[in-house]
Amino acid sequence: MSGWISIVGLGPGRESLVTPEVRDVVAQATDVIGYIPYVKRIEPREGLNLHATDNRVEIDRATHALQLAKSGARVVVVSSGDPGVFAMASAVFEALEAQPEFEGVEITVQPGITAMLAAAAAAGAPLGHDFCAINLSDNLKPWSVIEHRLRMASRADFAMAFYNPRSKSRPHQFGEALEILRSECGPDRLITFARNVSHPDQRLNTVTLGEATEDMADMRTVVLVGNSATRRVGPYVYTPRSAL
Repeated sequence: MSGWISIVGLGPGRESLVTPEVRDVVAQATDVIGYIPYVKRIEPREGLNLHATDNRVEIDRATHALQLAKSGARVVVVSSGDPGVFAMASAVFEALEAQPEFEGVEITVQPGITAMLAAAAAAGAPLGHDFCAINLSDNLKPWSVIEHRLRMASRADFAMAFYNPRSKSRPHQFGEALEILRSECGPDRLITFARNVSHPDQRLNTVTLGEATEDMADMRTVVLVGNSATRRVGPYVYTPRSAL
């Protein structure tokens, strides 16, 4: 039997936002591999092996997927959102590059709706012009790199989307990020906090940078910062598409 790997995105949370292509490939799988809460979203069935692991073993997880696929398994590697955005797609290819014995394993990537895009849609259109996405976790890169990117993105006048803004292990860093943003963008720039986006308890809060506090964000929050043209219209936030 010929095995394969499909790396899929389960979307931001609501099951209706999982694409038909992802549902189809999961239905064909013999094995599902991923971070514990994402694997829990997969319905158990006869003949399906679920492999749930901790969040900080991405390369080990990717290697396991390659080993299973080489032995003939049909492996789905699950991420939330889109698998190519701060998720498992790059980890699988990194493991493949480091272990040439797995060359020839068939690998596909199935896109998903990111939390960033779901949050932007819920707020209106704050990412309507040029934007960037920055992961504020320093687990895989130094905080000094994050600080530099925050300053450069602000000076380039990008709208910005932030993943993993604040955790129990690094509660102070988001406050530092806000100070950088205020120093570069001023206090009047709009910032939106989208918590549990697409879930029944979704909560949106748009304030200015001057009003923002670090406790407005946690690991279940996507943070969107507008550019200099971003503004409100009624209850919505949008960034015009016209050149600035």
